[in-house]
Amino acid sequence: MAKRKESLLDIFFDIIEMLIPVYVIYLCALWFTNKESFWRGVFYGLVVLIGLLVIAVIAKKIRLKRGTKWLSDRELLNELRKLTPDEFERYIADLFCKLGYQTTVSGGPYDQGIDIIAEKNGIKHYIQCKKFITQEVGVGAVRDFYGAIADQLAQAKGFFITTNKFTLEAEKFAEDKPIELIDGFKLIQYIKLAKKEAEKIKTTINICPRCGNKLVVRNGKYGQFLGCSNYPKCTYTEKIV
Repeated sequence: MAKRKESLLDIFFDIIEMLIPVYVIYLCALWFTNKESFWRGVFYGLVVLIGLLVIAVIAKKIRLKRGTKWLSDRELLNELRKLTPDEFERYIADLFCKLGYQTTVSGGPYDQGIDIIAEKNGIKHYIQCKKFITQEVGVGAVRDFYGAIADQLAQAKGFFITTNKFTLEAEKFAEDKPIELIDGFKLIQYIKLAKKEAEKIKTTINICPRCGNKLVVRNGKYGQFLGCSNYPKCTYTEKIV
């Protein structure tokens, strides 16, 4: 059986859980030996417990805000499933931006099966998002998505993304079509890839060969690129490899 990957917060709560029986035994001993100290023990114990819980809540908020490594793959997937459909679409749009696409969220009641348009190297790709918890994406949904974009896929491709998984029939339908099915755990791999790309850009020191100023990441018509921070005086640019 595979060992479950635990976060630091999981270990923190495990320690609290182990301390509770010790604390109860301590209070029982005080009750029978020194009742005057019993209520003092109850008070201090509650203060410590509340303090630990406050620290745990703050730690959880910080780790989610930073996208820290504390989250295991399953924990991250559970957090994504808590998003509203609109929040999930915006999250995916931001994710593809980090992967070098220019994105436009077009989701809504009249989106015609296309939630996001992601453009890269002058080619528009189309994304459908399904924020499911237990429901699987069936062949009907994938077929409808393909029907909505089939006439626009000369060089482009479609991405169907869900936080759960696809049925076998849906996977077989997409096998010979320019549609990539991204289930929950494949989505996690995309998130990790985007994080690596962001770290690569962040940690790489780029100097403009023309004027010596720093190159910075900019968003353009065909995705992200490096441009001189001295723009518009210096118009030097280069592709992000």
